Amino acid sequence: MTMLKTSLRNFFAHKGRMALSAIAVLLSVAFVSGTLVFTDTMNTTFDKLFAATAADVTVSPKNAATNDETPENGRPESLPASLVPTVEKADGVKSAEGGVVSMSVTVVDADNKNMGSSNGAPTIAGNWTQGDLRTMEITSGHAPRGPTEVMVDADTAEKHGLKLGDELRTIAVTGDFTAKISGIASFKVTNPGAAVVYFDTPTAQRELLGETGKFTHVAVAAEPGVSHEQVKKNVAAAVGTGAYKLQTQQEAADAGREDVGGFLDVMKYAMLGFAGIAVLVGVFLIVNTFSMLVAQRTREIGLMRAIGSSRKQVNRSVLVEALLLGVIGSIAGVAAGVGLAIGLMELMSTMGMNLSTDDLTVKWTTPAVGLTLGIVVTVLAAYIPARRAGKVSPMAALRDAGTPADARAGLVRGIIGLVLTGAGAAGLWAAAQADKATEGSMWLGLGVVLSLVGFIVVGPLLAGGVVRVLGAVVLRVFGPVGRMAERNALRNPRRTGATGAALMIGLALVACLSVVGSSMVASATQELDKSVGADFIIQSANGPIMPQAAEAVKKSPDLAHTTEYKGLKAKITAPDGTTTDDGWLAAADPTYAEDLRRETVAGDLAKAYAKDAMSVGDDFAGKHGVKVGDTLTVAFVNGKTARLKVAAITSDDTSIDQGAMYTSIATAERYYTPERMPKNVMMFAKAEEGKAEEAYESLKDSLAPYPQYRVLDQTDFKQDLKDQIGQLLNIVYGLLALAIIVAVLGVVNTLALSVVERTREIGLMRAIGLSRRQLRRMIRLESVVIALFGALLGLGLGMGWGTAAQKLLALEGLGVLEIPWPTILTVFVGSAFVGLFAALVPAFRAGRMNVLNAIATE
Repeated sequence: MTMLKTSLRNFFAHKGRMALSAIAVLLSVAFVSGTLVFTDTMNTTFDKLFAATAADVTVSPKNAATNDETPENGRPESLPASLVPTVEKADGVKSAEGGVVSMSVTVVDADNKNMGSSNGAPTIAGNWTQGDLRTMEITSGHAPRGPTEVMVDADTAEKHGLKLGDELRTIAVTGDFTAKISGIASFKVTNPGAAVVYFDTPTAQRELLGETGKFTHVAVAAEPGVSHEQVKKNVAAAVGTGAYKLQTQQEAADAGREDVGGFLDVMKYAMLGFAGIAVLVGVFLIVNTFSMLVAQRTREIGLMRAIGSSRKQVNRSVLVEALLLGVIGSIAGVAAGVGLAIGLMELMSTMGMNLSTDDLTVKWTTPAVGLTLGIVVTVLAAYIPARRAGKVSPMAALRDAGTPADARAGLVRGIIGLVLTGAGAAGLWAAAQADKATEGSMWLGLGVVLSLVGFIVVGPLLAGGVVRVLGAVVLRVFGPVGRMAERNALRNPRRTGATGAALMIGLALVACLSVVGSSMVASATQELDKSVGADFIIQSANGPIMPQAAEAVKKSPDLAHTTEYKGLKAKITAPDGTTTDDGWLAAADPTYAEDLRRETVAGDLAKAYAKDAMSVGDDFAGKHGVKVGDTLTVAFVNGKTARLKVAAITSDDTSIDQGAMYTSIATAERYYTPERMPKNVMMFAKAEEGKAEEAYESLKDSLAPYPQYRVLDQTDFKQDLKDQIGQLLNIVYGLLALAIIVAVLGVVNTLALSVVERTREIGLMRAIGLSRRQLRRMIRLESVVIALFGALLGLGLGMGWGTAAQKLLALEGLGVLEIPWPTILTVFVGSAFVGLFAALVPAFRAGRMNVLNAIATE
């Protein structure tokens, strides 16, 4: 009990010093808890949505696309309307209703503005049914009653300022058609961000499916008291077992959950990964805090030992303080995590995905994980300082405060750190020399971990040399004040190393990702310059290019040629008997050989576009022993089976169309019916000689009625690629900012405790003439050099990681290594400003010290 009281007294006596460590624990736990609450809430939202939208039993075509797939031909799979009365007659069926749903549409307003979501969610078009009343409520106007009327969801109407009577144009695979808004319906459940439009049944069938008498599914309602499973069996018996895909409400909901579950899991584990980085950085802050507190209380601990306290009691006293810190920080972190999740939900709402706080889900596992993580990490981080406190002898009560450095321990630490760093460097070298990406990835992961741990362990050893070099370059210009700042940073290399390591981790990841991102852009740009002969690329933002848009491209003036490009799913059987179930062929016009210059290692690529011919990549050819002249069996999904002769083998040493197999569109058309023939994924165009600018403008004009398509010249395409990678990196940098914030807190804490530790020394310096301004500058410069030390280690380490990662990417055709020096130098200079910012409060407090009181401090 006495030891507990002592721990409580010490904890609250140093509550100001503990605050920054508590904030580090709070931030780390908040990120973990917030991620869990946010993803659990997303799961709850989608579970409710799928459960509400699914009928008791749903009958759909056997080969219908899943919820996250767009049909290759832009036309949803359908079943005959005559199936509805057959289903309705099955035992246990209360009612059956045919439905039409298509996501291969674009809806534009009178100003030709796309009404679709900007967050990647689809535009959904369908017929208005009684089943929709479970999830939608008509709040204005009425349901569509004919081919000239359409109803939209309230969120889309509000976002785009739509009102009753406004005209909308729907672009579908069968053509364009217009209708005026007759009604607006509001969601009863959370809208995940999709734009929804409803037509009457005949219009939906004719315009979305191409003919009346067809539905995409049949929604079945069960009689009261009859289980969904029983109704499913009865319906299967009525329509023919295996003829259609039948799902109960639970099965449909599970399938929908599976479609979004992969994305949610990736987001969840990515965010938890960044939270883990923040936790690791927080460990350094906690270790530093308790190490310095133990050093400052050496005399006090020595006195406790002199009056009978055992090593275990002293050790336990420090651990109890850490436990209190962990409990307080973790409880606050869990609460902050819930707030963070709500903030993320609000952010998603601004992006179009309306998440309601009514669905906020806080499982018991979330606070359990948060509290366990925060407390365990804090106590473990404090263990080494606590163990060091237990070793303080009673004689320490007779010495000045501070524990002498253990030279032998420093030597052992240095040797271990150098060994780990060397092993990490060997792992990175092995990754760079690997012949296969899978093998190299394992070496890269091992090298990153070992080199990181090695740098952390050897940090104090590096601090002496690196800080001296930085001092000579940065601090000496400030005269005696700069030299004192350098000596203060060198006074305790272990502390400087630990503080710099916290900043090093975040900046190493920033540097690594910058190198990888820049190398990807440079490699792709080089490949484009070398391989792409087309002047223009026409891309779709969502789904295939509709026939009417393709015709507009072909009729555009000032073009030498246009090229259609389709993706064909197929099962490909090689001569060795192996079948690739997830294979695909690129069907294109023969001019594609001019639009994309592929290196041919055998045969003639132009002949691959002849009748019943194809090409394969050299990776596939080598794996399956394929040679020019061999015949492959190609079973097209939604088409017939063909036997195609291999006319060419192309090199896969590229980042564009790597692994692609080519055939002609004319060949593909022989094995597909017209309505099942896949639509264009992309299109390419070549301008007439000397008319590039005119062709560019004419293409844009031709596609102006279709805002979902983009015309890119090679400059646009390169910039688009750069922007996409840049946006991804910015998201990652934003998540890494949490770790850097925790590292900044570590610098603040180190300086604050260092100022307290040197109170008497500061008083003496002030007494012999050091001004307040000079004192504050000295502390700021010490902070700058510590921050630059961490930045130098982090950026150097990160560039090593990035270089090794790029060598692996070279195996995938991205062979250019580019170091983004402007970014690296900006981060390095920015680290100096981070150091200045971190020193503001400690320097201000030091400058306000009373000189006489400071000199009198023990």
